[in-house]
Amino acid sequence: MYVIATAGHVDHGKSTLVRGLTGMEPDRWSEERARGLSINLGFGWTTLDDGSRVAFVDVPGHERFVSNMLAGVGPAPAVLFVVAADEGWMPQSEEHLAALHALDVRHGLLAVTRADLADPEPALREASERIARTSLGRLPSVTVSGVTGQGLPELRAELSRMVAGLPLADAGGDARLWVDRAFTIGGAGTVVTGTLRAGTLRAGDELVLAATGKRLRVRGLQALGEDRAEVGAVARVAVNLRGADRGAIAQGDALLTPDAWRNTDTVDVVLGPAELAAGELPRRPIMHVGSAALEVRVRPLGDDAARLALRRPLPLRVGDRILLRDPGRHQILAGATVLDVVVPSLGRRGAARSRGITLTDAAGNHSAAQAHLAHRGAVVESEFRAMGLRPQGKSVAGWRVDPEHWTRWVAQVRTEVQRWCAAHPLESGPPAKTIEGRLGLPSAKLVEPLAHAADLVLDKGVVRRAGTAASLPAAITRALDELTEELRHDPFVAPDADRLRELGLGPKELGAAVRAGRLLKVSDGVVLLPGADRRAAELLRELPAPFTLSEARKALGTTRRVAVPLLEQLDRTGVTVRLPDDTRRLR
Repeated sequence: MYVIATAGHVDHGKSTLVRGLTGMEPDRWSEERARGLSINLGFGWTTLDDGSRVAFVDVPGHERFVSNMLAGVGPAPAVLFVVAADEGWMPQSEEHLAALHALDVRHGLLAVTRADLADPEPALREASERIARTSLGRLPSVTVSGVTGQGLPELRAELSRMVAGLPLADAGGDARLWVDRAFTIGGAGTVVTGTLRAGTLRAGDELVLAATGKRLRVRGLQALGEDRAEVGAVARVAVNLRGADRGAIAQGDALLTPDAWRNTDTVDVVLGPAELAAGELPRRPIMHVGSAALEVRVRPLGDDAARLALRRPLPLRVGDRILLRDPGRHQILAGATVLDVVVPSLGRRGAARSRGITLTDAAGNHSAAQAHLAHRGAVVESEFRAMGLRPQGKSVAGWRVDPEHWTRWVAQVRTEVQRWCAAHPLESGPPAKTIEGRLGLPSAKLVEPLAHAADLVLDKGVVRRAGTAASLPAAITRALDELTEELRHDPFVAPDADRLRELGLGPKELGAAVRAGRLLKVSDGVVLLPGADRRAAELLRELPAPFTLSEARKALGTTRRVAVPLLEQLDRTGVTVRLPDDTRRLR
């Protein structure tokens, strides 16, 4: 299916043309028919002579309904621009063309209508010249009459040629259906319509409502008036939703592929094509994107870039085209391209202008992904998808890392480990949390691969040199040698506080000895030789089960001071089981 929006001044025959092409009435509302002009969006479809199926989004031409017009044009990939032969170029012709130019629409066809009422050549010539100066370029054209049918076969042939040149849609991409109509049908519930530019919708799918984050089930689908099990882009689609509250969805909301999009309320953009510099924009224009229209606050970032603070969050991606409009003056102000949806703070002096230069350079070099990664250092891979960016940089533990940051971090982690060991001679290296903080890493998950790249290891939460343990001072080594001899003779007679003080083994020294593998910590102030817990289990296995604390203490030849925490440790490690009567048995 191909989707084409109409454009042009009010009462120039857009709806009549759609009616003549499709045999369908695009104006669905009684008020529209009574007034004789389109107020909201209308729809119709037809099959062309080459078999192509085309859906038309018929937009209102009156200046009071430009917002509705933009809701229809925004998601459509091509336009049928209509100018009446008897009136020629008119104010809304100009505003609609400015909107198409701002949205960077590049595919279209010019139809000069009412050829039965006036010579179409003057209107055709003027419209062609004006359109040629915009993103649409020089369009093929047809002169027609919706009343007599003159030129309709030629129009259908030109439509076939135009749709054959449209770019292929990404039917496998992430769906974002901008809602242009939402209504309730008795017995069916909520139905929404929109133009699907990418992705595929299937009956039974879950979709996320952007405004609330609520997950809704697709109850049914229609395209071109037919029930469908699935609909792929590009398509006009009606979606019957299960779980949607009455009145909870309106024009400008969006239905999204779950876990693939992120809402943002602040974006950085580069303007163009634009008549105004960023500094000349009004402070609070209306932003149009997809079928949404909302007020934004503009902060200039130089002449060609700006930061937009949105009145409410929207599911935007890098590369989205937006339009800024002043509704009071009926003026299209500028088109813009979104270059960042996770924006950096601009607190320091000169940061705004520097940011503008970065954005302009990124737009010129088509390197928004590189610029974003260079700014943040590392980005979760799934966030690239949510932002609409192609993954860049080095893949590390589910993150994408800027190569320059990575090289710097590798050098820094080596330096930090050396500094830490010099300042803490009883420790083999700094805790991983310390490395994360001192290097400013965005995630603790990067510490281990970073340590590996620096020929270091992450062991029990500590980053240390590979193949080394804590380098214990000679005095501590001698004290540990003496204590080891004592514990070999009485393995469960832990030294008391006086003996440890006599040996010069305080809490820091004991901690270093435990990390170095010289001692086993049973509890605060109670240490034994490594393997003492396994030896205790062997001795306790010889006791009749269940056994008491007193029986265990006697079997181990120790005191309650040691036996109680040792048995509790054996409980925690699953070697023993404590019974309700405080006796124990081995597993």
